[in-house]
Amino acid sequence: MNPTRRSLLVSGLQRRVKSKAKRSSAPLRATKSKRKPAAKKRGAAGDGGQISKSEKSRDSILEAAAKLFRRQGYSATTLRQIAATAEIKAASIYYYFDSKEAILDEVLHRGLLSVFEAVKTALKKAGKVSHRRRIGLAIEAHLVALLEASDFTSANIRIYGQLPENLKKPHRPLRRAYAKYWDQLFLDARRAGEIRADIEIVPLRIFVLGALNWTIEWFSLDSKDAVLKLARRTELLIFDGVKKA
Repeated sequence: MNPTRRSLLVSGLQRRVKSKAKRSSAPLRATKSKRKPAAKKRGAAGDGGQISKSEKSRDSILEAAAKLFRRQGYSATTLRQIAATAEIKAASIYYYFDSKEAILDEVLHRGLLSVFEAVKTALKKAGKVSHRRRIGLAIEAHLVALLEASDFTSANIRIYGQLPENLKKPHRPLRRAYAKYWDQLFLDARRAGEIRADIEIVPLRIFVLGALNWTIEWFSLDSKDAVLKLARRTELLIFDGVKKA
């Protein structure tokens, strides 16, 4: 091959290699240029106090919403009212939540989850005890959780039934799980002969949880001691009834 032709072939090969390199690297540069910095909604690592301040603001919004939902219902509560109660600017809410529905979703979830976790923790710590004692501890934990997370749990109890189907649906799995947890407590007690064999489990659970939840309407949940006394009276009523021995 003559030198001129060899030179032309080498030059062409070099141009193709360079062109291919440019095409392969272009998407990488484009991707890099479009990448956004990490969001600081809930604080970023290394921000120090920024994390706690952000979380505190977020919690303030949720606490304000829970109070208002509990008092006046979901439909009657506006984002402006939530912001005023939380003592922040109305526009600031969108820094933490996309909508009122997003706030409701977390209030409802926190309200039930706090109760569920409290009951599971109490029974895990109890170890091997009688089924009656396990149910008694579950009653105590449920009522204490109502006291400690009052606005969240009571908001859940008071407004859930008023909500449209699309807002209820995401919370059904957790509600069913909690109901099944209580069903198992009563079923174990029945199998062990600690409650009557003719008692139907689901109506019993509905009765007990309904009675516990209704305490937010008539009982002053102002101290843990008062709540524990109520729990013991409730346990006594469930197991021994009102019939004179």
